[in-house]
Amino acid sequence: MRASRLLSLLLLLQTRERMTARELAAELEVSIRTVYRDVESLSAAGVPVYADRGPDGGYRLLGGYRTRLTGLTEAEAASLPLSGIPGPATQLGLGDVLAAELKLLAALPPALRDRATSIRERFHLDAPGWFRTPDDVPHLHAIADAVWNQHRIEVRYRRWQHPQQVTRVLDPLGVVLKAGSWYLIARPGTRPETRPETRPDGDRPGTPGPPAPAAPADLRTYRISRVLTLHTRPERFERPAGFDLAAYWTAYTERFEADSYPEHAIVRLSPDGLTRAPVLLPPAMARAALDGAAAPGPDGWTEVTLPIESVRHAHVEFLKLGADVEVLAPPELRRMITATVRALATRYHPESPHLRG
Repeated sequence: MRASRLLSLLLLLQTRERMTARELAAELEVSIRTVYRDVESLSAAGVPVYADRGPDGGYRLLGGYRTRLTGLTEAEAASLPLSGIPGPATQLGLGDVLAAELKLLAALPPALRDRATSIRERFHLDAPGWFRTPDDVPHLHAIADAVWNQHRIEVRYRRWQHPQQVTRVLDPLGVVLKAGSWYLIARPGTRPETRPETRPDGDRPGTPGPPAPAAPADLRTYRISRVLTLHTRPERFERPAGFDLAAYWTAYTERFEADSYPEHAIVRLSPDGLTRAPVLLPPAMARAALDGAAAPGPDGWTEVTLPIESVRHAHVEFLKLGADVEVLAPPELRRMITATVRALATRYHPESPHLRG
């Protein structure tokens, strides 16, 4: 571990020319005292590293010194496709992204290295969604290992249907990170229950919804945070010929979103309501509000048809817009909104017994 860190420190100085002890400590995720010790070790080994004093100081290598220790290990090579998202790569156990990136940068000519560094300084990918904590995925590493080595797994899984806990034997084909949540794409093997898992479980706990249609080749999608136990079995499996994980996921999400909003509502939105819809409504509803908006009427309001998951779900979503939305159809939804507005008016009436002071 220390040898790998010393090499990373050396490559950092080689690719970035000069770095302070604090910058090195942040990159290597160690203390500044550890950086001091590592620099001393490099010097003792004959590496010409020296320190510039003053506010613009830092460590640098003697001009012209370069190391050729840039060969990638198998683990580092495996991590390269995820070099832009080092956090998820580490969760998957796919090797040292920093070491792989530094070795590649050190092997590039100066002009190309400067270009690559400039891109990293200007673009950053942050996978998790806003206002949510990442899923707890204690079995992610083991699942990724089984995907990589094509080993069958046996999992105990918590889902939204009854019975909630089921046991599955799966051929794990791929792992997907979607808005901070990890999903497993797998082909079911033998299992005690016959009802298939066809939708990523847990998106809205306790709220049943229509299942997504059967995926090609009988594939299924499982939310990894809902894997309770996992056992990697010794037998291996063969991946389906021509399986394309990215293409499968694109088609699956399109089907899943379409089936999640099987009904429609006709509403009128005020100018403010149309502006706030992308912020307050779910993405599918917000897109329809913007894409399907016709010319405003004489009063400035716009009539649109929006997809809804259910009347009950739409009731909650439209209340977020307050007085900037009027539901025209279906009648049941309009009645529910009307009842809620009347209840609120009664609750907040100046003579309400609940008001104090």
